[in-house]
Amino acid sequence: MSPVLADVLTVVALTGALALVHRPLGDHMAAVYCSKKHLRVERWIYRAVGANPDTEMRWPVYLRGVLAFSAVGVLFLYLVQRVQDKLPLSLGFKPVSPDQAFNTAASFVSNTNWQSYAGETAMSHVTQTMGLAVQNFVSAAVGIAVAVALVRGFARSRTGGLGNFWADLVRGTIRILIPLSVVAAVVLIACGAIQNFGDIHTVTTLTGDKQSISPGAVASQEAIKDIGTNGGGYFNANSAHPFENPDGFTNWLEIFLLLVIPFSLPRTFATMVGSARQGYAIVAAMGVIWLAALVAVTWLEYAHPGTASQLAGGSMEGKEQRFGEGNSSLFAVSTTMTSTGSVDSFHDSFQGLSGGVLLLGMMLGEIAPGGVGSGLYGMLVMAVIAVFIAGLMVGRTPEYLGKKIGSREIKLAACYILITPALVLTGTALAMALGKGVPSMTNHGAHGFSEVLYAYTSASNNNGSAFAGFGADTTYHNTMLGLCMLLGRFLPMVFVLALAGSLAEQKPIPATAGTLRTEKPLFTGLLVGAIVIITGLTFFPALALGPLAEGLAS
Repeated sequence: MSPVLADVLTVVALTGALALVHRPLGDHMAAVYCSKKHLRVERWIYRAVGANPDTEMRWPVYLRGVLAFSAVGVLFLYLVQRVQDKLPLSLGFKPVSPDQAFNTAASFVSNTNWQSYAGETAMSHVTQTMGLAVQNFVSAAVGIAVAVALVRGFARSRTGGLGNFWADLVRGTIRILIPLSVVAAVVLIACGAIQNFGDIHTVTTLTGDKQSISPGAVASQEAIKDIGTNGGGYFNANSAHPFENPDGFTNWLEIFLLLVIPFSLPRTFATMVGSARQGYAIVAAMGVIWLAALVAVTWLEYAHPGTASQLAGGSMEGKEQRFGEGNSSLFAVSTTMTSTGSVDSFHDSFQGLSGGVLLLGMMLGEIAPGGVGSGLYGMLVMAVIAVFIAGLMVGRTPEYLGKKIGSREIKLAACYILITPALVLTGTALAMALGKGVPSMTNHGAHGFSEVLYAYTSASNNNGSAFAGFGADTTYHNTMLGLCMLLGRFLPMVFVLALAGSLAEQKPIPATAGTLRTEKPLFTGLLVGAIVIITGLTFFPALALGPLAEGLAS
């Protein structure tokens, strides 16, 4: 079988599996967040934190819950890293430095999972499991909770209540993320991923050198890192490491896991607003952008000129030989478009233009299909923008799902889409202007600039992947990237929840002959066009200095 045909069949199998679970998983998640019953273990948790899960929260109260819980998470994870040498199962590792501990705490609480360290030589068993793995669960649950709050804003009327943050957080963790992760972890263990709390082993290699091999509870963390679109690997090589990703099947499985919830949440949205077609329109827009990026990256990697590329059947530098060019491109596109950051190849080795497509995937806001929760609420905000543009074209007051999109709603949506570009461009500009970017570059010229741009794009959009050549472990970058992660995660949530509250207070408007049919392919095309044009106008100058310049010069 030719490599290209094998790649096509892999994508077909992946899309088929995602289509198969789209409806049942989406409906299950809708049932979880609409249920009035509480499991016994959930009641114990509510009593422990002093929360009443039946109390409806207005958006400022819901937001305070999100911010307070996340702030405690940052402080707790920072503390665990600073005292890990005094905790059990320390493996002899020293405390993490203050700037790196802040960066890591901000990273995992914000669902970014950017790593400026090598996990197998820096983090103890307790830090990995009690600290990082726990945040993988709850940070993902926070993202879903905010998305569900926005959906309730569309579904409800004449009320300020958006549900209860503590109930949404606990249910998302207990009823969705933990069951899926348990099943995935068992499958990964059966396929060869390791799961233990052993000591570091020192072995003699074939050349006579000594090498240390780190153990760990890898399979369990691997499962939630993908399902929760987190991305932080147990090892520095991430999913290119055979202990995390043993073979071709597990590589396919991990891609499926990082896409499964984001591609199923539009069904949850559709069920909660009572219109299946609205969900299909959203998931179709996600799928079109994802597929277009996949085709572009794969073609650019296979078609790169040069003798080495021709002999290898593609550009194999930085790619894992077990997976090949197609699977590496599939993983790279899926991870940069889902706020995951998990990698099975090094994006720094992708060609100029294909690396630019990966950058663009993050710059779009990671909404195709996006991170767990954040992809859906990002896409719905873009839908509000698209409806507003359509209303301007025909001179009619824009409306979406029976709700007017007035000046307040469009201001909130505009503030949402301006936050991450401001962080990305300001962070990149400061790094270059202050002389902090150049020393961290492995390469110079356009590719070196792309390394810096990629780092601040990844942090501000809460992705977590990196151009591996960028030396991020400095006090400046640990601090600045940590701030970008926190601001890029929680400032958008402020505007999302404010938008949800504004929508929930409105009286529904009946559809008329002039109402834009937002479940039709025409609206899906308008939505995709608005996303691409808005992002292109914002980031094209920066892309022109980096990946476009590199690609056109090669």
